[in-house]
Amino acid sequence: HPVLWHNMNIYSSKGNKDFVIALGYKATIIKECFLNYSSLNADLTVAMETGDITWHSPSQLDWKVTLIDTGLHTMTGGRIRRLKEYLKGEPFMMTYGDGVSDIDIDDLLEFHRSHGKMVTVTTVRPVARFGELDLHGTRVKSFKEKPQTGMGWINGGFFVMQPEFLDLIADDATVLEREPLEEVAARGELMAYRHEGFWQCMDSVRDR
Repeated sequence: HPVLWHNMNIYSSKGNKDFVIALGYKATIIKECFLNYSSLNADLTVAMETGDITWHSPSQLDWKVTLIDTGLHTMTGGRIRRLKEYLKGEPFMMTYGDGVSDIDIDDLLEFHRSHGKMVTVTTVRPVARFGELDLHGTRVKSFKEKPQTGMGWINGGFFVMQPEFLDLIADDATVLEREPLEEVAARGELMAYRHEGFWQCMDSVRDR
């Protein structure tokens, strides 16, 4: 299964099964994945003469997946803005399509509702690329193989947003992580949900 499928399962496992996907690069391949999902993940009989299909074990997924082509060169903020009519003026959860985590979506949503602000961003401390040695002169005091970094928190990509946030996105050229989120932070409307558990993005072949 593609990483996007695993990413969606993070939400589905907590009962969130209505997805709107902003497509750009390789949009056709992603559409084909969902269009053909049932036939590729079920037992079936095909009557070659008539084309009739008998399903023996239909897909167990009960997701509703809306696939919207938001343009090949649209920036991250612009893609979300293009989904406005499909979000129905309601609060929504948003994430990138390449990060997996053991985040508790219910807890994230409860935290967002508790503070009443416009946006919640999940913050994480990723695993360091290399192991760490704590040295005292030439003596190794401790040896940690690829520990979770003790440095600052970073954007983990799991957001909860109020619908009015969409009004801060100007156009297709708007980068989500710049003007819109910077503005929300300046207003005191951006809150951080700290996730201490597993998190991994896939920005490169090495990450994959």
